[in-house]
Amino acid sequence: MVFGFGKKSRQDGNDDAEAVESAAQVGAVAPGPAAAPELPADPSDVAYDRALHGPFDADEVSGREGYVDLGALLLTPREGLQLRLEVEERTQRVIAVTLDLDGSSLQLQAFAAPRSEGLWPDIREQIGLSVGSQGGSIETLDGTFGKEVLAKLPAEAADGSRGFRVARFIGVDGPRWFLRGVFGGAAALDRDAAADLERLFRATVVVRGESPLPPRDLLVLRLPKDAVADATGHVAADHPAPAQGGEPFRRGPEITQIG
Repeated sequence: MVFGFGKKSRQDGNDDAEAVESAAQVGAVAPGPAAAPELPADPSDVAYDRALHGPFDADEVSGREGYVDLGALLLTPREGLQLRLEVEERTQRVIAVTLDLDGSSLQLQAFAAPRSEGLWPDIREQIGLSVGSQGGSIETLDGTFGKEVLAKLPAEAADGSRGFRVARFIGVDGPRWFLRGVFGGAAALDRDAAADLERLFRATVVVRGESPLPPRDLLVLRLPKDAVADATGHVAADHPAPAQGGEPFRRGPEITQIG
């Protein structure tokens, strides 16, 4: 598989909203030699049960075999999935991973969290304040994962017309960690278009580690151990990519770096 790189000038999840600016080429992710973990079934609970439906803690899975190992996050590969790693320009550290599938995107970031309380209620409030300060608006929704935030920010189209860039924020608190997802493209507004990415979100495994970290610190992401950078800045691993790989990333209406 091939990972594309995008550059970010901000380094954590507490910055103001900003549009995704990078358009790096990415390759499709195919299952490696080991069988990929099964995706969790669609949840049917009225109240979302994270331990049953995911995303999961590293202690809740039997091992890392079959996952795409990015350090703090273990992802389930599937046909047609493309990954883009967001790199902070100043430190060159990986701060987020974006999953692209069927014209939609899902950005993932994992944060350290207190043992006794979750971060999502406070972060939802911060998203509203940040978007409002930029002339945008939010709507709080009841979704699969509980409370969600649909954010709209003013944007100018290529033809000069005014419109909005839209993103749907979800968040799940786990044991000493918080996982945030940001849907862009059709998945931001269309639940059917988001279904496969939601399943990948639920299948994500967070590796918190034992190191003490202040709440809201980003958990460390890294390239897979078998990844090798080429002269163009792309990073290839030894898992084969399907023939349709190599499509350029097509920007959807998304907002990132909030909360």
